[in-house]
Amino acid sequence: MRVFPLLAPLAVLLVALSSPRARAWPVDLSMRLEPGKERFHKLSVVDWVEVEDPSIATAEVLEGSNELLLTGLKPGRTLLLLYAEGKFAVWRLVVGGPPGPEPSTEPLAAAHKTCPGLKATTQDAGRGLTAEVKDSRCREALRSLLKTDTYLARELTLTFELPLLQEQLAALTPTLKDLGLRVSYRGAGLVLEGTTTPESHRRALWELFHQSVGRVPLEDRVTVRRPAPPDAGTPADSGR
Repeated sequence: MRVFPLLAPLAVLLVALSSPRARAWPVDLSMRLEPGKERFHKLSVVDWVEVEDPSIATAEVLEGSNELLLTGLKPGRTLLLLYAEGKFAVWRLVVGGPPGPEPSTEPLAAAHKTCPGLKATTQDAGRGLTAEVKDSRCREALRSLLKTDTYLARELTLTFELPLLQEQLAALTPTLKDLGLRVSYRGAGLVLEGTTTPESHRRALWELFHQSVGRVPLEDRVTVRRPAPPDAGTPADSGR
């Protein structure tokens, strides 16, 4: 049985989107904001950003720079998608409110039961998780765990058996097809192809993140078709 290691990069994506990876659960970075306050981050490169729930927080790339302006609006949690040069990252934005309760240990316990050989450390020093994903039960248990605040993407080392990658691909295919896109595996990497609108391209990237566990190399070959500018029309009739 062929297996494919999915290794998270070592660097936190604070200043750049540097790794050619498709992001999936968990997030790359978790950031706390205060309601009504702004926070700036300098990125070395960024094409666009999108907040999943803009009623909780907003994000804006300042014109003429790669500086990111984040603004907390109301207490809550949402996700931020960042895209640059065919790569994307996802951050968690936590806005205001009192500190939440300690994370439940149930998702990690469930992952231990369904993923034999899983190794996990939750201490701040040396935090990490290593697992071999051999069946769907293990993958879904990991998805539940990785949606929590327990781990960031750089703290994972996951190895998938080929049938599990094919299952993940089958789950992604119908939605991406509706968006005019095709997705396929080339070795252990994902290739995203087709022609679509900017809105559908963004939806496709969100779908890749939400439906996947761990991450794989992504080759984004999508042609983004931008709407034509509105016709300026002809000069008004001079009255002749």
